Amino acid sequence: MTLADFWFILIAVLWIGYFVLEGFDFGVGILLPVIGRSDAERRTLINAIGPVWDGNEVWLITAGGATFAAFPLWYATMFSGFYLALLIILLALIVRGVAFEFRSKVDDPRWRARWDLAIVVGSALPALLWGVAFGNIVRGVPINADGVFTGNLLTLLNPYALLGGLATLTLFALHGAVFLGLKTTGDLRDRSRAAGVRVAIAAVPIAAAFLLVSQVAHGNAWTDLTAAFAAAALLAGVAMLLRKREGLAFAGLAVTLLLAVVTLFGDLFPNVLPSTTDPAYSLTVANASSAHYTLVVMTWVALIFTPVVLAYQAWTYWVFRKRLRVTDFSVSSAGAVIRPGGHGDSGQRPGGPSPAARSGHRQATS
Repeated sequence: MTLADFWFILIAVLWIGYFVLEGFDFGVGILLPVIGRSDAERRTLINAIGPVWDGNEVWLITAGGATFAAFPLWYATMFSGFYLALLIILLALIVRGVAFEFRSKVDDPRWRARWDLAIVVGSALPALLWGVAFGNIVRGVPINADGVFTGNLLTLLNPYALLGGLATLTLFALHGAVFLGLKTTGDLRDRSRAAGVRVAIAAVPIAAAFLLVSQVAHGNAWTDLTAAFAAAALLAGVAMLLRKREGLAFAGLAVTLLLAVVTLFGDLFPNVLPSTTDPAYSLTVANASSAHYTLVVMTWVALIFTPVVLAYQAWTYWVFRKRLRVTDFSVSSAGAVIRPGGHGDSGQRPGGPSPAARSGHRQATS
């Protein structure tokens, strides 16, 4: 294995981390008005991902930075060719982050409703467009002999890529529903489970169809196995959801997304961006990588700091592992909103947090 191969694998690992972790908080945002029927319930849902959503996005930043440093030609061609789609994703992520912080700044139902809509759109658009982007990366795009993308936005909106977008959209929504079932109690937990079952009716056939088409068009012997295991993990996760075993259901969805990304990167290798103009113009792991010395330095940095980052993020999830209750974000008898401050619903109104929030339900802060 060359260092270029190693960095191709490491970039795949970074995308696995992003899809598995950011996937469920995209799902929470998508399902926010479906599961949360009151303002207190929606605050509870937002605070379920409050301590982790911004940390999850670090995986995206690291994946982009690693691609830029290890495969500059791949980065240049992909980011220029997908410029408009990536700009839409960036704007959606910005609006989503602002909405988490701003929705509670004004005590007005209409104000909060607008920001809730921003959270839904800011979660759904990236969930859809990441699948479209990866569908095009695996399928290939028009690239000329100079490594320049020669298509347009409509080129990217082909049936295979759109199927990939629907697959990620529905899988992330399902992942979010399972996560909320794992993090909430009472009616919210029951409603989350019911929403997950409904989403699964669409997610299972769409994801299966996308994996099947991917393998027929681009697959090989070992990715056929990973695709089959991904489908099996998805079915197992849904079965556990039906049995009210949210922990096992969440693990099944996480394994599904992990194996789906492994399958797509396995179908792609040794290319990093195939050319539909002429296979000779395709960008590969060999011809798109940086110099050997650059890869050596990057490898040492990754070996030193990656375990530290993983340990910190694991610690964060452990600290904020407890379930949330709607009563932690309810309205007091004096009419003051009682909630812990922090990511997702910052600010403290008069009255302070409830005793339950002080004694063990501080998940909303980070």
